[in-house]
Amino acid sequence: MAMNIFIAGANGGIGRQAVEQALQAGHMVTALVRDPAKLPLVHPNLLIVQGDVLQPQTFAHHLQGQQVVISALGVSGGNLFSDKPTILYSQGIANLLQSMERHGVKRIFCISASALDVSPVIPWYVRLVAKYIIQKLLKHMYADLKQMENTVKKSGTGWMIVRPPQLTDGKLTGHYRTALNRFLKDCLKISRADVAHWIINNLNNEEAVQATVEIAY
Repeated sequence: MAMNIFIAGANGGIGRQAVEQALQAGHMVTALVRDPAKLPLVHPNLLIVQGDVLQPQTFAHHLQGQQVVISALGVSGGNLFSDKPTILYSQGIANLLQSMERHGVKRIFCISASALDVSPVIPWYVRLVAKYIIQKLLKHMYADLKQMENTVKKSGTGWMIVRPPQLTDGKLTGHYRTALNRFLKDCLKISRADVAHWIINNLNNEEAVQATVEIAY
């Protein structure tokens, strides 16, 4: 069944994939981007909105009539060596949730990160890297992601928090493993295309509502 989907961070790696796959599946997509030139897509079911998730007045009215929100927010140039304090995730999600409540939108998917918690079921050397390198080099981003997750979990929405491991630009395969509210063994890599695939194919999955989802090959 076709749905009305609002995608924040639509020109990012996962966001762009979510837009394209949602359109291919026949959904109506409203894509929020700061720079429309970075999302050069034209489709009869696509509305591109120029706005900023940190400025709700630029997008809030576009939540009217939506059924699902996908938050694929990401800091620009975010990598292990460019971490700096940010409120993009926490304040961005707070603004989205406030607008959702105003317009009666009940479901949201949020992209987070698997290394927020060091999994006991990944190889020992990966645990060391996660704890002593990734968490330290990305301490500001991860602190904001944790605040984002806490805000989402306290909301009254039907939320799903997706925690991918290392992201790649690999092709869409449709073949991956997932775990709801538990650690996924050897959760090491996943393509952005396959993260988007899981989201678009689980828009109506009641079993995943209010669940944290790990996904990997």
